Formats: sequence, structure tokens, C-alpha cells
Amino acid sequence: MSAATNETAVTIPDGWARRYAGLVRHGFGLLGSVLLTFLGLTCVTFIIGRVIPIDPVTAIVGEKATRSTYERVFKELSLDRPVYEQYWIYLKKILHGDFGNSLLTAHPVLSDLLHFFPATVELSLLSLIFGVCLGIPLGVTAATHNGRWPDQIVRFGSLLGYSMPVFWLGLVGLLVFYAKLGWVEGPGRIDVAFDDIVPTVTGMITIDSLLAGEDEVFWNAIGHLILPASILGYLSLAYVARMTRSFMLTQLRQEYVLATLAKGLSPFRVVWIHALGNVWVQLVTVIALTFGSLLEGAVLTETVFAWPGLGLYMKNSLFSADLNAVVGGTMLIGVVYIVLNMLSDVIYTLVDPRARARK
Repeated sequence: MSAATNETAVTIPDGWARRYAGLVRHGFGLLGSVLLTFLGLTCVTFIIGRVIPIDPVTAIVGEKATRSTYERVFKELSLDRPVYEQYWIYLKKILHGDFGNSLLTAHPVLSDLLHFFPATVELSLLSLIFGVCLGIPLGVTAATHNGRWPDQIVRFGSLLGYSMPVFWLGLVGLLVFYAKLGWVEGPGRIDVAFDDIVPTVTGMITIDSLLAGEDEVFWNAIGHLILPASILGYLSLAYVARMTRSFMLTQLRQEYVLATLAKGLSPFRVVWIHALGNVWVQLVTVIALTFGSLLEGAVLTETVFAWPGLGLYMKNSLFSADLNAVVGGTMLIGVVYIVLNMLSDVIYTLVDPRARARK
């Protein structure tokens, strides 16, 4: 009895120790990868700030400033120091959330980013939902009808989504659905009559209006949101459908599909439960990257629809030679990509039992 007890006492902690050690190693590896990626991102944004043909001092003081004023600001920006010292100062400011002030708005860049980013997230989230909810079923349908007319339609639609410029789609959508048919609201995020009615909580007007109980504001916001979200969603749909089709074709050629069909399982269950379940691990990464690309690629859509988000803010900042805002926006998008990759890695571990076993 004593020997059995001792054996149990040794075996169980040893198993948990191996499990814990694997998780710790994975966590440190993930943390190291994130830190290296972040340092690389800061290097890239630092270099961008140095290679853009814009004099940051002239952008601040103006072309008619005196020589003494120019030199004073030049030193305040630490441009008189070696490059490695400039990078160290830049890195410390980034870690403290200090991106400087925007020349366009005269506000701290960080506060501008926090103000404009929720609008882009709101637009991108609805676009992603549209793309995923339609793209995955279309991709599965195309794979199960490989070479037949449903597959050809999905492939043609995906090709159009890749080929047509987003600004052209936006202009055509405004002309047809807003100007001609009147089915949607026009450019902007909300009608002027509804400005400042809803208190800002999340920065997303649809959520904030629901929290405030303002149904009229909510539906007006949806009317403005639906067309740009559909345009962006079509682009994400094209990518998600194409990747889903590719993943499903690989799964449908596996032997387990024939085995499950031979056992009498319905084709619907085999395709939509077993085969699709095995591609979710890959789709998690695709969806995460798609969301990141929507956040990054909303510049043209926000410009066409006068959507007051991060993309429009960065475009206006670039045209105004507002280097701080451009670098700050680039850094924010890069951090979002890092976070999305971390989340996809975590979800990958939760979805795939083999990944949990390896850890």
C-alpha cells in the first residue's frame, strides 16, 4: 500500500511537471517572438521616419522660420545625435505611448489614434463577418462541386473580388445604391442631425447607440455602414472563399472521407462536420490575417465614403506631411498584426488537439 502510494505521488506530479514545462517553453517562445517582432516593427517605423523625403523640422516650424528657431527644434527632436541614440530615444517614447503631436489636429497622436481607430474596427469587423459567413460556405460548396458550375461561379466571383479596385467599387456602389436607388445612406458615419446625441463608450457608433437606447441613431448608422462594409466584405469574401476551397479540396481527397462515407455517414455530415472541422485550424490563421488586412487596407474605402477612421486619418496626415501621425498609425497597425498572430496561435492550440498534445 505504501509503495503504491509513493508511486502515485511521484507519477502524477511528474506528468504535470512535463505538461507545465511544455507550456512554459511555449509561452517563452511566443513572448520572445513577439518581442523580436515588435523591435523589428520599431526599426521599420524609425527608418520610415528617416527615409521619407520630408524635413520634420520644417514641417513643424514652417519654411519661413528663422535659422535659430530651426536649430532649436532640430536639437529638441534629437536629430543632432547619432542614429543609434535617436533610435533609443524613439524606442523609449514608443514604450511610453508618446508618438508626438499631430500637425494636422494639434492633438497628441496617441489620442487621435484612440479616437479614429474604433471607427475602422467597426467597419472592418462587419466586413469580416460578411466575408467569413459567406466565404466559408461558398468555399465548401465550390470544393464539393469541383469543376462544375457552382465551383466556376465561386472562382469567377473570387477573381472579380481580387481584380476590381476597391475605390471603383465604392464609387459604383454610391452611384447605384445611394444616388439612384436610395437604399443606403450616403458618405459619412452618421447624419449630421444625430451628431453628439450618443455618448462615446466604445467609440463604435452602432454599439454606443444600442447602449444608449437610441434606436433611430443605430439604424441611421447601419444605413451608413452597410455599403462600405459590403464593399470591403466582398474583398475578404473572395480571399476566404478561395482559401476554404483549397483547404477543403485537400481534405476531400483524404482516405478518411471515403472511409466515413463507406460506413454510411451522410455526405453532408462528412463534408460539413468532419472535413470542415479539420480545416478550421488553417482557417483561424486566414481569418486573423484577413482582419488585419481589412484594418490596413481600409484607406481607399474610408476615403471614398468619407469614413472618419484610421485610414482616412493616415491619408490626410500623409498629404499634410504629418510624419508623427503616419508613423504612429503604421505602428498601431503593426501592433494589431502582432496581437492577431498571438490570438491565432492561442486559438490554434485550442482548436487542434494535436497542438495541445505537443505542448
